[in-house]
Amino acid sequence: MPPLTGEQAGELAAALDPAWDLGEGELRRTLRLRDFNAALGLAVRIGLIAEDQGHHPDLDVGWGRLGIRLTTHAIGGLSTNDFVMAAKIDRLLARGLGLREDGSAVPGSSGPSA
Repeated sequence: MPPLTGEQAGELAAALDPAWDLGEGELRRTLRLRDFNAALGLAVRIGLIAEDQGHHPDLDVGWGRLGIRLTTHAIGGLSTNDFVMAAKIDRLLARGLGLREDGSAVPGSSGPSA
């Protein structure tokens, strides 16, 4: 299967949260959280979804930050699976993890809990 064309990727990206950055052959998003534990907890939840889907993002966990990068290595670019995974991450975030719309933590929130 060849990677999606730029036009195809753009159409699929339009259905995602606008915080996703459509780059050359990948989708990227960085979330700001209240601390390392919140970032790690969210990474674990995303990891559980990824394992269930058999499609694994690159996750970069730091203090108060979680970077997410989706690409399909086997085809050297984006596939529909990357957009499905991004949509599942969007739904996880929409379930209320103590995050503001810009991805930063709400003061006093308990962080990710799903």
